[in-house]
Amino acid sequence: MPTEAMLQPSYPRLLGDIGGTHARLALQLTPTAPIEHIVTLPVADHDGLQAAVVHYLSLVGADEGASRPRSASMGIAAPVLGDHIQMINAPWAFSVQAVKQAMGWDAFNLLNDFTVLALSLPALPESELRQLGGGQPMAGMTKALIGAGTGLGVSGLVPMAGGLWAPLAGEGGHVTLPPSDDAERRLLAELHKRYPHVSAERVLSGSGLAVLYEAHARMAGAEPVPLMPADVSQRGLSGQCAHCTAALHSFCNLLGTVASNLAVTLGAQGGLYIGGGIVPRLGAFFEQSGFRARFDAKGRYSDYMASIPVYIIQSAYPALVGASRA
Repeated sequence: MPTEAMLQPSYPRLLGDIGGTHARLALQLTPTAPIEHIVTLPVADHDGLQAAVVHYLSLVGADEGASRPRSASMGIAAPVLGDHIQMINAPWAFSVQAVKQAMGWDAFNLLNDFTVLALSLPALPESELRQLGGGQPMAGMTKALIGAGTGLGVSGLVPMAGGLWAPLAGEGGHVTLPPSDDAERRLLAELHKRYPHVSAERVLSGSGLAVLYEAHARMAGAEPVPLMPADVSQRGLSGQCAHCTAALHSFCNLLGTVASNLAVTLGAQGGLYIGGGIVPRLGAFFEQSGFRARFDAKGRYSDYMASIPVYIIQSAYPALVGASRA
């Protein structure tokens, strides 16, 4: 059901993309104005959403006067099931109505972060999308969205009458991770020694890169050393650490499996879009990896999958575009 903010948003409008690591905030002064005053704040530096918003408005000089927001539209990396919000990968918890009232907003439209990102897909220019295989998207068909960052986000965009789109809200990043061959069955067995439930997000995320590295090291009989996700990426891409490189290959292949399952479930002949911060940073390694082969590997449905275009989102702030359209 449309929210108050979706029906009659008032301006200036505060836009937000709240992730587990960073909160990106911006202003849109009128419905046709550009998105401006974009600031990225570390989530760990603020006690909660309201504190971050107050700090942001002070930074950009919009805490009073004509530029002070009258409403807000945001995506957040958490289930949005009612008034109480509890982030999964960050300690923030708050009441939507309490924040709205404290800030004096006419409306506060809060959606899951990947639901908001999905809304951006029809508005992203081709220059900000890098295609990885497949053909042309079929008009009027569902678009699928997946992205690895602090966590693993999943959504989709379903066509409706009149050229409109309906975004899907879910927590598909927490599906059970499936193995596709004997090597992955051994990898999953190693992971199950530490985790009773191995979800897709457990390995297809920033922290998941370190989890994969540690698992590959132990499987090879080596003792893993503490590494940050950025260290795993750097050492893996440079070839400095064979276990890190193996972790990156597992990441790409497993993402191919999970993305393929999402695309065939949704019938995403409108395209599969990859967001999040990890895949763009892998660059050529990802494009030359086993991702696309794994994505297409659906037996009798391989031709069906091979026709689906995959797009890597390379926009700087696509979720803010989606928030402006929500």
